Amino acid sequence: MMKLCMLGLAMAFATQATFAATAAPPLQDKQAFIEHLINQMSVDEKIGQLRLISIGPEMPREKIREEIAAGRIGGTFNSITRDENRPMQDAAMRSRLKIPMFFAYDVIHGHRTTFPISLGLAATWDMQAIAKVGRTSAAEAAADSIDMTFAPMVDIARDPRWGRTSEGFGEDTYLTSRIGQVMVESLQGSSPANPDSIMAIVKHFALYGAVEGGRDYNTVDMSLPKMYNDYLPPYRAGLDAGAGGVMVALNSINGVPATSNTWLMNDLLRKDWGFKGVTISDHGAIQELIRHGVAQDGREAAKLAIKAGIDMSMNDSLYAEELPGLVRSGEVTQAELDQAVREVLGAKYEMGLFKDPYLRIGQAKDDPKDVYADQRLHRDAARDVARRSLVLLENRQQTLPLRKAGTIAVVGPLADAPIDMMGSWAAAGRPNRSVTVREGLRRAVGDQARLIYAKGANVSGDKAMVDYLNFLNFDAPEIVDDLRPAAVLIDEAVKAAQQADVVVAVVGESRGMSHESSSRTTLEIPAVQRDLIKALKATGKPLVLVLMNGRPLSIGWEREQADAVLETWFSGTEGGNAIADVLFGDYNPSGKLAITFPRSVGQIPMYYNHLRIGRPYTPGKPGNYTSQYFEEPNGPLYPFGYGLSYTSFELSGLSLNSKTLKRGDTLQAKVTVKNTGKRDGETVVQLYLQDVSASMSRPVKELKNFHKLLLKAGESRTVSFNISEDDLKFYNSQLQRVAEPGQFNVQVGLDSEAVQQQSFELL
Repeated sequence: MMKLCMLGLAMAFATQATFAATAAPPLQDKQAFIEHLINQMSVDEKIGQLRLISIGPEMPREKIREEIAAGRIGGTFNSITRDENRPMQDAAMRSRLKIPMFFAYDVIHGHRTTFPISLGLAATWDMQAIAKVGRTSAAEAAADSIDMTFAPMVDIARDPRWGRTSEGFGEDTYLTSRIGQVMVESLQGSSPANPDSIMAIVKHFALYGAVEGGRDYNTVDMSLPKMYNDYLPPYRAGLDAGAGGVMVALNSINGVPATSNTWLMNDLLRKDWGFKGVTISDHGAIQELIRHGVAQDGREAAKLAIKAGIDMSMNDSLYAEELPGLVRSGEVTQAELDQAVREVLGAKYEMGLFKDPYLRIGQAKDDPKDVYADQRLHRDAARDVARRSLVLLENRQQTLPLRKAGTIAVVGPLADAPIDMMGSWAAAGRPNRSVTVREGLRRAVGDQARLIYAKGANVSGDKAMVDYLNFLNFDAPEIVDDLRPAAVLIDEAVKAAQQADVVVAVVGESRGMSHESSSRTTLEIPAVQRDLIKALKATGKPLVLVLMNGRPLSIGWEREQADAVLETWFSGTEGGNAIADVLFGDYNPSGKLAITFPRSVGQIPMYYNHLRIGRPYTPGKPGNYTSQYFEEPNGPLYPFGYGLSYTSFELSGLSLNSKTLKRGDTLQAKVTVKNTGKRDGETVVQLYLQDVSASMSRPVKELKNFHKLLLKAGESRTVSFNISEDDLKFYNSQLQRVAEPGQFNVQVGLDSEAVQQQSFELL
């Protein structure tokens, strides 16, 4: 019996050796190529492919290269130049099987050229502009040897206390889905294997934007219909657009962390959606399963994660430490390990790295002499997109546009703040390349007007807040206070205002206030800045507020002090020039809010497409025994879809070509939009639908389409929308996607509140 066993083992080893020794399948046969490679790999080499290592103090570069050469690392992130990444790829080429590395980075809203933050990009409602951002970002990142980006972030955010609101595209499912699709397609181009394209990794799967209380990393408890109707579609849209992978969220979902959630990662993502790409944990998330309380130690955490379907462990320690023993014991099967490796190798294949490991690294002789050279930036594109992202909130008595004449006072803690102009997740952008508001105004007026500058206030008078934000951005202190007393700073600003014909005050948040781990309990502008605004108002000079922020702010008091308010978000490398273009009327603002601005933090969550209820508050009628807050006016300060222009637009004549819609057919809605002002301008015509009576409560309205169009002064145009049965579908209480018969209201407007309405019946 022993001889037979030994003979069997010998035959098995001989068969494996013979298979390994056979010629590799042709590269164009992806499946056969990867299976051949997996069959040659040892368990340690397989586990190595599942490790995504951060470039930083966790592991020195020399140690990383040793680990790569030994086949114990599959990819890295946060190394962003060719000369950094070439030695690591060289090390991979010295490994036994020469499996190439990939290099990843958070390219969210630009790489070296910083575009507006994602919330600002969404405010453009301009898919061509957003495609330009994705394509430019990919080309710049690929030129620096980046293969993969952890973007787009398509988490729906309806609680603006959450700091990462700035990183996403707002509150709406449809708009976020459209933008996510465009970003994936533009980042990856015709193929992620193109040398000027990078692989998109959609994040954070799933529901990260719904954390309780807007507090980062918190839990999410959500009904399945709400999940399926509101929060999941943007991820699906990004994956259907061809994204190569997903990054898994840090939060738990109904008590189960996403990183160990087999329903989320296997049943929904793999089985229901048919996703075939790579899944990547968030930073340290597998270790955090212990603190979530679902794993008693690192061994159990690693086991839960890989069995749930987490292919790569970001900033890994546990996969390397625990998977060898788990595989030996049989607690993790060889098939489970191989499946994770198969997806990682598949991603590398799709990125073109097996064909050419140096596809984006290139040769040393071709490396740029100065990676930070200004000529590597795309300033024209950045300026164009930034202008489109700005939202005019108030413009009393046509205060704007300003004249390039007289004396202009530019004040405020953010008026000359190059690092804040870039916003969070600014990738390889550099503050010394940013154009501030002060600089943009100076360039715009030249010698035609006099410009006076005074800081006027620090960002915050709260030392504890400043210390926290500077610690969070540990690479260098981002908030450097003027140490003079607050009264002295305000007095200096008042003196500047008194000399001026108009005051431009740049106020709001520092970029670190709208960032990961920067949740807030208030949406107010810090008190020292409000004191500055009050003092400027008292001068009697026209006051223009330029807001910089990464979330909606409750600015009810501020808008009463100001003659005009311009929302600029964090508008990127060319932000100062773009803001000056709008302030002086060289560009007519066309941005529309992608997220509701509440009056106060007490109204949160506030979003336009909330469910209908039995006792709704109706403006103009008694509020008793209706759903409302009685201390202040109800409704938003600024609704979703809102934004003014230097011209005016009117909608008229909404009509439907039929009062009924048969299943499988299409109904057409038409409306006339007219530029009734004296300037050419762009606006966004928005289509909303309301399901009047259904098997479960449905939203008061839902965005289903929009058109952005340019109209000359006095020009009229008819805008058409096609409405199909698919536009009417939703997930019912049994999670069936259905369009139920009955009446539907079609609402068309220039924002979500001021709409015209017609009705039809689905038969």
